[in-house]
Amino acid sequence: MPKDQAVGVFIDGSNFYFKLKDKEIGMKDLSKFDFRGLAKWLALNRKVNYCGYYIGVVKAKADNKKAQFLRKNQQKLFSHLSNKKQSIEIKRGFMMESDGKFHEKGVDVHLATDLLIGAYENLWDTAIIISSDTDLIPAIKKVMQLGKKIEYIGFSHKPSYGLQKCATLTRLLIKEEVKPFEYRVNK
Repeated sequence: MPKDQAVGVFIDGSNFYFKLKDKEIGMKDLSKFDFRGLAKWLALNRKVNYCGYYIGVVKAKADNKKAQFLRKNQQKLFSHLSNKKQSIEIKRGFMMESDGKFHEKGVDVHLATDLLIGAYENLWDTAIIISSDTDLIPAIKKVMQLGKKIEYIGFSHKPSYGLQKCATLTRLLIKEEVKPFEYRVNK
C-alpha cells in the first residue's frame, strides 16, 4: 500500500462491540481497547486522517438500574475513546425503546453522511469501514463512484456478504488478530 495515501476509519460502535463480545472473540471490557492501534494496523502504513466511532447514546432514568449501569459503562468508554492516546471522534446517535427493546437511531445515517462528506471533500483516499450493516451500501457505492476505495473489515465468524460484494477490499478478522489490542494501551 502506498504510504502517501490517506485513510478514514469508520467504526460502527455497537456492531463492533457485539462482534468482540461474541464467544468466538470473547472480549470482556472495551474501555481499555486500543482503537487507535487497531486503526493504524488496519491502515497498513498509510496515514490515518480520520477515525470515528459511531454509537447510540444510552439514556437512563434514575429508577432504571440496568440502564444506569449501561450508561456508566458507556461514559467510561467515551472517556477512553477521547483520551490523548486514542483521540477517536465519537459520533452520537440515540437509543429508542420499542416494545421493551432498545434500538439505535441516527447512527447509520451519521456514518453514511460522514463517508460521503469525506469522499466529496477529498479527506481520504480509502475508507476503512468496521461494520456489517448493509444499510451503508448505497453510500458505499456513491463513495466508490467518486473514485474512492472502500475496505470492509468484518469478522470471520459473522461476515456481511452484502458488504463483501460491494467493497474494494475485504478483510475478515479472527480472534488472534484483535486480541493484541485488548489491553495494549495500558502496557
